[in-house]
Amino acid sequence: MTSCSTRGPWHPLHIAAVVAGFLIWWPLGLAALIYFIWAGRFPGERLRDGFERARDRARHEFGGFARDRNGAGGWSGTGNAAFDDYRRETLRRLEEERRRLDEESRAFAEFVANLRRARDKEEFDRFMADRNAARGTEGFPS
Repeated sequence: MTSCSTRGPWHPLHIAAVVAGFLIWWPLGLAALIYFIWAGRFPGERLRDGFERARDRARHEFGGFARDRNGAGGWSGTGNAAFDDYRRETLRRLEEERRRLDEESRAFAEFVANLRRARDKEEFDRFMADRNAARGTEGFPS
C-alpha cells in the first residue's frame, strides 16, 4: 500500500476530499486545502518550491543582510569604511525622519479627534436646542 505523499500532486482523492469538505462545511474544506498544500500533496508544493528558490536567490544576491552584535537587523559592513559611514548616517537621518513623521501623524490624529468632538458637541447642542424649542411650543413643562 502506498502512502499519500508518494502519489502525484494532482491525485483525484485529494481534490475530492477538498471539494467534499467545502460541500459539507466550508471550514472543513478550507482545512483540507491547507493541509494538502502544506503537506506537499497538492500543486501548492510547486508554488512553495518556487518561493523557496526565489528566497534563496535573493539571499545569495543580497547576502550582506545580517544581524549585528546587538541583535538588531542591519546590513553587514562592505569593507569600505567611507561607504559604511555614509550608509550609517543616511539610515540615522531616515530614522529621525520616520520618528518625526510618526509624531506628526499622532498630532494629526489628535487634531481630527478634537474636530470630531467639537462637531459632536455642536450637533448635540443643536439637537437639545431643537428639542427644547419643540417642547416649549407644544406646551410641555421644561
